[in-house]
Amino acid sequence: MSNNDLNAILELDCEARFEYFLDVVGEEREVWILINSEEHFLKLHSEDQGGFEYLPLWPSAEFAEAYASAEDDLKPHSIPLPQFLNRWLPGLAKDGIEVGVFPGADKSVWITEPDDLQQDLRDELSRF
Repeated sequence: MSNNDLNAILELDCEARFEYFLDVVGEEREVWILINSEEHFLKLHSEDQGGFEYLPLWPSAEFAEAYASAEDDLKPHSIPLPQFLNRWLPGLAKDGIEVGVFPGADKSVWITEPDDLQQDLRDELSRF
């Protein structure tokens, strides 16, 4: 993907990036997170609505790398979709951690409950 294509997608609004995320993940069958050198995943904190933690996700390594470029210690890590649906999302729900789908160039992000994302991804997979 060219830098122009990457930047054009990152400039989309939250909802358009969310739809793009569902399309790509449905096709590629993996999601991307960022991990540090100790293999701990990046978890962010939002002050909105009284404050909450969320796991940022990307549809490809290129987008995760673009987000991590300011952080030396972070690198993209792939999670196969079945593992994400069956282990990660239930674990995030249990721990009270939301999901931030595809943060954009302006750091805006689509925040969703793990159970809602699981349903959206399963709906997307049913199209194939």
